[in-house]
Amino acid sequence: MHFDTLTGWLKWQEGFHPLTIDLGLERANEVFTALNPNKTKPLTITVAGTNGKGSCIAYLEAIYLAQGYKVGAYTSPHILKYNERIKINGAQVSDEDICAAFARIEEVRSDHSLSYFEFGTLAAIDIFWRANLDIQLLEVGLGGRLDVVNIIDPDIAIISSIGIDHVNWLGSTREAIGAEKAGIFRPHVPAIVGDPQPPQSVLNHAKKLDADLYCLGKEFGFDKTSVAETWSWWMSNCLIEHLPVPNLKGAHQFRNASAVILATQLLAKQLPVTQQALNFGLQHVELAGRFQLIHRDNRLVLLDVGHNPEAVTTLAAYLADYFPTQQIYAVFAMMKDKDIISVLNIMKPNVKHWFFSPLTNARACVESSMRELFLHADMTNVSFGFSDFTEAFDAAKSQTQAEDIILVFGSFFLISDCLHEFEKGEITQ
Repeated sequence: MHFDTLTGWLKWQEGFHPLTIDLGLERANEVFTALNPNKTKPLTITVAGTNGKGSCIAYLEAIYLAQGYKVGAYTSPHILKYNERIKINGAQVSDEDICAAFARIEEVRSDHSLSYFEFGTLAAIDIFWRANLDIQLLEVGLGGRLDVVNIIDPDIAIISSIGIDHVNWLGSTREAIGAEKAGIFRPHVPAIVGDPQPPQSVLNHAKKLDADLYCLGKEFGFDKTSVAETWSWWMSNCLIEHLPVPNLKGAHQFRNASAVILATQLLAKQLPVTQQALNFGLQHVELAGRFQLIHRDNRLVLLDVGHNPEAVTTLAAYLADYFPTQQIYAVFAMMKDKDIISVLNIMKPNVKHWFFSPLTNARACVESSMRELFLHADMTNVSFGFSDFTEAFDAAKSQTQAEDIILVFGSFFLISDCLHEFEKGEITQ
């Protein structure tokens, strides 16, 4: 099969494999071996976690680029454009390069059926090893042990956090989920855990493999100084002071940044990094859809992709810290396989009024089900009946004052709809 456009390839991939999510390494590993028999790879940092994966990748990318290295970064999902998933030196890879990688995969795929995500991951890895990178940064899509990213042996493995999400595939407890995420660890390879209370399963798996385990608060950590604009990072025999506050907002970002700084220090012999590069990366890092503030139509709009209880707890804390007196109006949607009730209960004290925005994604919770969930949560301050994001946003805007906050959250797909509409300028002025 061959297509001349990226759109053609992606449409075909969406319907090619029978399952949207099909965890396992065998198919992709055999295709990768056919693509790259010597398993050539750049220096690699792999990041797993319930939340914080994207932030860690963004910090690493910003720091290594500031130092002048050639960096590849693979993340998912995208928000506006598929090419966001595969970047070299901060720039999205072209349609032509991705299509060429898909064509190479198709040439060697034989009778192996690959999922949409597997095609994309293999394309990123294939593009990266041909690009003469100094380092590649790989974000795990789901779990760790059986995620296709795990066909690559990392030189550093990071678990940013462990919470309850994707229970149908990873299990319903932190212990079960932690065991899956710890699958990215390798024997005698640094394993960094940024969760302050990791499940025992993570610690046990690291010990079983004899991985070099570093846990936040034990082998490394951070201290906020009395001066609000700086903080310090430490590990045994190493202290870095006067670090700037991360540009990504929220108290949890100190944990993510601390894990990332440790990774750079552990790789310092291969890729030295100065404190100047650390400072620049922390100050200039950007990440769409994570506590992203936009001024729109004389309103302050806050976007966040948080879609599980852990992420939304962090969001609630951020609102309390940064907008303690403003009224919050939420434009909201979630996937039906998420813990919607817990999210509603967490955000209930923070939101004055909700506006349900329907999504076209087949996994999205539809209006009839969402009405029942709001009733179950004993919440009546919600408006329904909108045909799309634009109508829901305009309704929220009509009920707010200039000093209020319009919060758009609950799903990557909702944030995508929002940014697409903002980009097109179709929101009523």
